[in-house]
Amino acid sequence: MRQHRAMAVSLAELARRAAADALALVLPVSCAGCGTLDVALCAACRRLLSTPLPLTRRLGPRLDVHSAFAYEGEPAAVLRALKEDGRTSLARPLGLALAARAASVFPGDRMRYVAVPTSPAAMRRRGYRVVELVLRRSGLPAVPALRTARRTADQRRLGRDDRARNVSGSLTAAGVTPGEKVVVVDDVVTTGATLSEAARALERAGGVVVGALTVAATPKRGSARDTATSED
Repeated sequence: MRQHRAMAVSLAELARRAAADALALVLPVSCAGCGTLDVALCAACRRLLSTPLPLTRRLGPRLDVHSAFAYEGEPAAVLRALKEDGRTSLARPLGLALAARAASVFPGDRMRYVAVPTSPAAMRRRGYRVVELVLRRSGLPAVPALRTARRTADQRRLGRDDRARNVSGSLTAAGVTPGEKVVVVDDVVTTGATLSEAARALERAGGVVVGALTVAATPKRGSARDTATSED
């Protein structure tokens, strides 16, 4: 059964790539960040992605989320192109930004990075796992320790409290050495409900969660405790 599912995913990914290649022959290539024609990512947007911002958000009493960009403008457009348009080549510049942000927050620390798992529905829709792909392209030492324990509703349709209830108890962790330092990784932090649940699962498995890392953070919203702020 697992072999059949893996084959189905591989065939779906091949079909997606073939469709993307065919579409590229019909539609002009444009920069994922600013829309400049005839280039997948222009020099200006590459420079922008190479200089992550010092954004940190506190979740609850102990978990700090470090993000490379605010989820707006060119970084948000590039991330949406990766997530919704199948432009997987963009995972590398986003991954390098993630690595640069990690280097500024955890310099010299030995730890492993754990991606928040992709929902089955998102995997079927895209054919690839966004967070895992970006983390692989970052070069950061990763461990696939988190697993989905139960199905959840689409978080995009829910408010803050409903998001927390929706993901509560939805993740499990395994493969973490007791006392091992780990960092939770996701693409975007909004309310932080998923990251908090991931941290809970990892700590229950014996890991020591030293922080969280995301490509982007949504603009200021809600209380000061749950708001993106500059480290400067």
